[in-house]
Amino acid sequence: MVNAMNEHSTLLVTVTGRDRPGVSARLLSTLSVFPVVLVDLDQVVIGGRLVLGALLAVDEGVAPGVSRDRVFEEVRSAVEKTSIDLEMEAEFAPGDDRVTAVPDGRLHVTVLADPLRPGALSAITSAVARAGANIERIERLASYPVTSIELEVSGADPERLRGDLATEAATQQIDVALQPAGLQRRAKHLIVMDVDSTLIQGEVIELLAEHAGCADEVARVTAEAMRGELDFEESLRRRVALLKGLDASALDAVRERLVLTPGARTLVRTLKRLGYEFAIVSGGFTQITDALVDRLSLDYSAANTLEIVDGKLTGGLVGPVIDRKGKAVALEGFAEKAGVPLSQTVAIGDGANDLDMLRTAGLGVAFNAKPVVRAQADTTVNVPYLDTIVYLLGISREEVEAADRQG
Repeated sequence: MVNAMNEHSTLLVTVTGRDRPGVSARLLSTLSVFPVVLVDLDQVVIGGRLVLGALLAVDEGVAPGVSRDRVFEEVRSAVEKTSIDLEMEAEFAPGDDRVTAVPDGRLHVTVLADPLRPGALSAITSAVARAGANIERIERLASYPVTSIELEVSGADPERLRGDLATEAATQQIDVALQPAGLQRRAKHLIVMDVDSTLIQGEVIELLAEHAGCADEVARVTAEAMRGELDFEESLRRRVALLKGLDASALDAVRERLVLTPGARTLVRTLKRLGYEFAIVSGGFTQITDALVDRLSLDYSAANTLEIVDGKLTGGLVGPVIDRKGKAVALEGFAEKAGVPLSQTVAIGDGANDLDMLRTAGLGVAFNAKPVVRAQADTTVNVPYLDTIVYLLGISREEVEAADRQG
């Protein structure tokens, strides 16, 4: 071992065994009496078993001219004794001297799947390798309601890797997001959500159409618009015209029937505790979205307004229409009010009229979206839980639950 270390300036110490409190503290205490510095430190617990690795270098400032080999041999002897006391195993190897700093250009690859099979993750790691990248760390963010695994990689061409990951995600039927690493992920963000079929289940105008007796015709026009086959403003005005004469009390009935998408409350509650701000922007109607703002304590909103005269819907709208372009403009306005750069905005939507908004945001998420939207968004989420968005921001399920316990 001594001869093997002569050509290396670092020593990698790895301790494995049953996880329990105090292991890290005991190992670091053992190392503290030697003239060494920590170049890198990593710990993972899986299945109740701990793997703790420490990359050490001799502290020349404390012990100039000291024999590196002698220090490393003394470290090895001390760590072996500590490991025996802890009923753990210790391994020692020359460190890779090239790994002495955090690599530049790091990226996060976040995988969502239900379930996550080894073959799917193998395909993702193979794509990383083909892009010439190195996996620095793998971490589980959640095991339910979906499994989320995050890989931190370095040395990749982002555009090439993004394309390869998108191909593998489609083949393996999983969701994969690629984002730059760094503090930006934890900085203040603005989340902007579509409403119909994103924040809530179903389409409001179709619920109103049921009361007006024109549900089939409205649903047909809605589907054409969501597929991008029909201009949104034209489709909206055609559908609203079909509601002419509907009693305004139908709006109260629809508000009572609103069902939030699973995970919506958790998403909003968790991120607002972390200082995020929330907005909704909808091609629907303020008579509905205002209730959602109150219900979820949202910060901003924009939507269309139905014209009501003498307690009846006239079949018209008041003011300019919030269409595909209008949604992007609204996002920009919300970001300016919140003091958040567009690079730190997240847009979530499902339809063709969300595309400009998704492109404008720093991260555009297609949530259970139409094919045309999935193909153009930064990433897709195809599981029915809105709170899985937090994993894309590097927040684990354990952190969500810890925040809930603290109230």
